Amino acid sequence: MSLRSLLELAAGDDAFSRLAADVGSAKAGETVDVGASAGIRPFLLAALAESSPGLAGRPILCVAADDRGARDLATEIGAYLAPRRVRLYPSRGTGYESHLDPPPHLVGLRIAALDALANRENDDDAAPPFVVVSAVALAEAVPDASLRPASFALSKGEEVDLGDVAELLAGSGYERCEQVTDRGQFAVRGGILDVFGSTEDRAARIELVGDEIESIRYFSTFTQRSLADAERLELDPAAEIDPDHRILAEEALAGAEGEGPDRPLAELLPTDQFGSFFDLIDERTAVVVAQAEELGPALDDHLTDVRAAIHDEDIAKLYVGVQGPLAERALLGLSPVSEGGGDEGPALTFRASVPVSAARTLGEAEPELEKQVRSGYVTVVAFERIGEAERARYGLERLTPKILGDDGPAPVSAGVLFAEAPIADGFISPSMHLAVIPHRRLIHRRRAAAPAPSGGRLASLGDLAAGEHVVHEDHGVARFTGFDTRTVADITRDYLELEYRDGDRVLVPAEQLAKITRYVGGGDNPELSKLGGKRWQQMKTRARRAAHELAGELINLYAERQARRGFAFSPDGEWQLQLERSFPYRETADQLEAIEAVKADMESERPMDRLICGDVGYGKTEVAIRAAQKALADSKQVMILVPTTILATQHLGTFSERLRDFPYKIEMISRLRKPAQTKAALAAFADGSLDILIGTHRVLSRDVRAKDLGLLVIDEEQRFGVKQKELLRQLKLRVDVLSMSATPIPRTMQMSLAGLRDISVIETPPEGRRPVRTYIGPYDEELVQGAIEREVRRDGQVFFLHNRIETLHDTAERLRAMVPEASFLEAHGQLDEGELERTMLKFLRGGADVLVATTIIESGLDVPAANTLVVERADNLGLAQAYQIRGRVGRSRERAYAYMLYPSEEGITREAGARLASLADHTELGSGFRIAMRDLELRGAGDLLGAEQSGHVAAIGFELYVEMLDQAVAELRAAELSGSGERVDEEVRVDADVSAYVPSSYVPYEAAKIDVHRRIAGARAPGELRALRDELRDRFGPPPEAVEALL
Repeated sequence: MSLRSLLELAAGDDAFSRLAADVGSAKAGETVDVGASAGIRPFLLAALAESSPGLAGRPILCVAADDRGARDLATEIGAYLAPRRVRLYPSRGTGYESHLDPPPHLVGLRIAALDALANRENDDDAAPPFVVVSAVALAEAVPDASLRPASFALSKGEEVDLGDVAELLAGSGYERCEQVTDRGQFAVRGGILDVFGSTEDRAARIELVGDEIESIRYFSTFTQRSLADAERLELDPAAEIDPDHRILAEEALAGAEGEGPDRPLAELLPTDQFGSFFDLIDERTAVVVAQAEELGPALDDHLTDVRAAIHDEDIAKLYVGVQGPLAERALLGLSPVSEGGGDEGPALTFRASVPVSAARTLGEAEPELEKQVRSGYVTVVAFERIGEAERARYGLERLTPKILGDDGPAPVSAGVLFAEAPIADGFISPSMHLAVIPHRRLIHRRRAAAPAPSGGRLASLGDLAAGEHVVHEDHGVARFTGFDTRTVADITRDYLELEYRDGDRVLVPAEQLAKITRYVGGGDNPELSKLGGKRWQQMKTRARRAAHELAGELINLYAERQARRGFAFSPDGEWQLQLERSFPYRETADQLEAIEAVKADMESERPMDRLICGDVGYGKTEVAIRAAQKALADSKQVMILVPTTILATQHLGTFSERLRDFPYKIEMISRLRKPAQTKAALAAFADGSLDILIGTHRVLSRDVRAKDLGLLVIDEEQRFGVKQKELLRQLKLRVDVLSMSATPIPRTMQMSLAGLRDISVIETPPEGRRPVRTYIGPYDEELVQGAIEREVRRDGQVFFLHNRIETLHDTAERLRAMVPEASFLEAHGQLDEGELERTMLKFLRGGADVLVATTIIESGLDVPAANTLVVERADNLGLAQAYQIRGRVGRSRERAYAYMLYPSEEGITREAGARLASLADHTELGSGFRIAMRDLELRGAGDLLGAEQSGHVAAIGFELYVEMLDQAVAELRAAELSGSGERVDEEVRVDADVSAYVPSSYVPYEAAKIDVHRRIAGARAPGELRALRDELRDRFGPPPEAVEALL
């Protein structure tokens, strides 16, 4: 659905008619300068593309400042034009100086845009392309077209050779794998090809009968199940340079210099095989600049990036000038509307305001919509999904909005229309009497979440590899050595081979796979259990007893809280709305859900006990600030408990800044405060004149009394001792408590605790956070010196990570000599607590330019001014740890840089290279990140469970422990309801003399076989087996007899 019919409304506006005429009459080399508010620019550009004599019927190249601006602009222009007409040409995502190729989805977008401009789509009836490009992408030299792989298409009914198609995909840069999960991958199983096109939103499954394509189906990469049929599939390349050209270049370089494959792409190809983007567009292509005011800073920023990591001679080869060609070619330039009077700014201006509403429901917004209609406005409310628009019509009492269709006529009179369209900010144009309002701007509190992926992640042992540790419920911790199909007495079965202590081995029939879980627990190399020994049973018994005790404690605490009556806070008032409107960023969907959950808890009579989990910088503190405002508005006091003086200082600054417009008094007590200051703060808290008290465990002392405490906020609760936790337990029964943790908690744990503890998870990074520019390469002193000098020049700070305490001081001295104008501090875990705290606090307050530290900086430190990170031995970091450490920078609006370096003389292992390469894809947190989070989640589980329970987790493995906890909670709840004792699950086994296994000719990959067996063994109802049979037929073809027997 598009908003195309609205474009006709622009034609009736005098200013727009003048603009269209000016653009149509502009001579070569002339630029029509226009002032336009940011929200209305996509509408203006789309209207000009349809109706201006200068743009209609021509290919258009629209230039935004950076990739984020280009993506947003392309999305909105696509809401007004046919979406397939609008193309996005982003930057490579990885610099030419890097050892990394751009991610497949960026490659696909870039090549599709170039093909569209070169009219390679061979569709005479198609509208000319509208390509949106970032200035940063224009600055990157483009490899010659002859080096690019070709796009190709597959159609239903077409005859193809599957081997040839696989070769074509490999030649286009696609990676062959066992199971397709990401763009740029393909898998072949018998007569079935799975492929995730580089520019597609969904993966596709092509099934052949003989050589004929019988069906093309889109499928979910999460469930691996088909979703919808298709007639044709277009596949754009997943690599900018044909792999054959790369291999030839590597061989030539290796022959000339004795090296090659480890060199950056920049050095593999001669200069004459790179050119400017402008060389690829002909004179017919109209160039328009959509964000003229931001181009200069964006290009300067980019050039700074490049100069920090590449020598000048390579810059000339791989990066090109942009502003000169743009000045010559730009037909139209859009810049902000001047706010001043007089003659400043362009002669033609289009003023439009951004819609703002304080309504909390559509019903509350109805009077505002009616006011727009009375003022003669055509008002369009844009929803993310048509279903939402349809349902929303019933939320209004007096207005009866129609749904705006694709091909309907332009609205001719004032009224309200609902539509499905991806509009970010929208606009209200007085001159056109047109308002386009995103639903999320109309309803203040409710924002639409990003669409969830279709289906849920398969719970499986699917990526289990030989050598990994597993837990067998009956026999204990073992090493998985392989998967085998064996025939005994003419009966063929699949088996897992497990190795125990002293080399003892057990063959476990695949039908018992439900008894096996991956070992995730204390360390990478757990002690193997002894077969037949009593120790495993004893450990399991102790763990089960501990799980029952924990479940009992949780249920009792929950029941006690349910029985208590606390203070029910009032619904949001004007001050609450004022605070929320002053938030300078757009809340993420996760953050909004957490805020709404906290408010609902506070407005109920039951005392709140909610845990907010999310990484540092993901917006937990803003949730706490809004909760504090809610408590303060009802004349209650707030106490904030933190584990360190550094965090107390940070919270004092953050709360004071956000609440500066309100008459609240906020104070901190810590060892940094003088005794007289502490005494005065405690007296003020006791008599009610102090509204918010922030402090470490000192605030739990007997002499700290509140006049009317309403809310307790606890940051990193797991870091407090047993004594403090018991005091907190008593407090939780009397006042509302909001806890925050920066360590993620596993979803399985969340499920086990569902209903026993209220948990909100914020796992979406804040919108507007600029991606960290990540450089991966060998250690180079010139590079490090340049990185530190650049950060110091822009008044920023640097983290330098050197993870050996013995040589940390020598490293700091070396850096001091390298950059004498910078000031340095040193921090590591062997400093006493007070000295470490003073050092960190001094750095936080800007007392030094560079902090040379060990991995002690990994968590709990938020330094907004620190925007450069240098890691000296990044190859020694695990992926999760590297991700956490990189997260120390990039917390402000400044561009952040992370230099992940390794010793140049030693090179880097393939495994370490793969870990670091996954950090370089800035665009999304994909499956690799999810796997990396496993050890962090374990840490979170340990924090939540406590030290004693963590010991049981280490002994029997996390997954088995969670199963026990889950079962214990269920049993205790069932006993409460029925009055009966424990529930006993009895295993029933039936052995039949039939061959039941998964042949390699049917499922060729071991991981997929294990997954099939695990799901069969774990099935609890016939419907689950029927669904699995349908899935197998969908993914692999009709199941053979042995698989049917297994099912």
